[in-house]
Amino acid sequence: AVISASHNPYRDNGIKFFGADGFKLTDKQEAGIERRMEAAAGAGPEPCEPGAVHLLANPVELYLDDLLTGLDLDLSGLRILLDCANGATWESAPLALRRLGADVSVTGAEPDGFNINHECGSTHVDKLQEIMKTGEYDLGLAFDGDGDRVMAVDATGSVVDGDFIMAICAAYLKSRGLLSGDTVVTTVMTNLGFHLAMKELGITVRTTDVGDRYVLEEMLAGDFALGGEQSGHIINLETGSTGDGLATSLLLLKAMTGTGVPLHDLVKVMRRLPQKLVNIRVADKDALDGAGAVWEKVEEQSALLGDEGRILVRPSGTEPVVRVMVEAASPERCRDVCDSIVAVIRKSLG
Repeated sequence: AVISASHNPYRDNGIKFFGADGFKLTDKQEAGIERRMEAAAGAGPEPCEPGAVHLLANPVELYLDDLLTGLDLDLSGLRILLDCANGATWESAPLALRRLGADVSVTGAEPDGFNINHECGSTHVDKLQEIMKTGEYDLGLAFDGDGDRVMAVDATGSVVDGDFIMAICAAYLKSRGLLSGDTVVTTVMTNLGFHLAMKELGITVRTTDVGDRYVLEEMLAGDFALGGEQSGHIINLETGSTGDGLATSLLLLKAMTGTGVPLHDLVKVMRRLPQKLVNIRVADKDALDGAGAVWEKVEEQSALLGDEGRILVRPSGTEPVVRVMVEAASPERCRDVCDSIVAVIRKSLG
């Protein structure tokens, strides 16, 4: 079990469970645990046989040994700036990259239990961008608090999100004959530009609902090794059973050093289509399914976009919100299509 708030403030901490096989528990398994806890509410703990707690003497070294052993990667001469979000990677990430020869500078590496993800890390890359624009570094990497996701910043200060990282890594692995099934797994939020780029490279894209657990389920079902989300939560089953921002960073660096191409040029593997995302607070998000006027408008606009864009309308899983995402050939077209759908949602759902 891991106590984590992912990329959120410490106040949002919860418990993330993993099975003995290293994978996250399924929805069904988690629901079973919740039922047992609710059934026992108010009762004292059940006695059981005495157990034991085993503490690892040096977990960081064990992790790095597993991650780096056999890795053919020389980072000599590369200047890398890290933002460790005052979280899990504050020690392991700098150590790993320095052992591989990189010149590493670090920010967000003074965790006190309260400052984790506070104006730093993968959801606050603006400060990293500003430093990168000085031209002192070749690559910036921003992890989130529990280290399962990473966002990159190139030497020009531009953000390289999970879609671009997956595209770069998939293209690199495919070129070496190392991409299992010539397939990558993503979610419905992945930019259409990613799909177009993968099609051109002869790579199949499998799409799931939002959430790394659904990505992983599809990967395991199809025996695919690479998958992830736009947020930078990327899974590579060749190196681990869950998202690992440092492992993802090493794969990205492998693509950079293996091709001899800087990140700001590698991103040209795909072109992001303009995207607009709007969250509409509604009285009853569950009424969306039966809102005929909304779906008529979506169908109408989808037909007009054709192959040059797409529309995604879905209720939030945690908030009284309907999310509308539109991708199109131009920002203006995105705005017009999105605004027309949002207007109908507001009228239909309040």
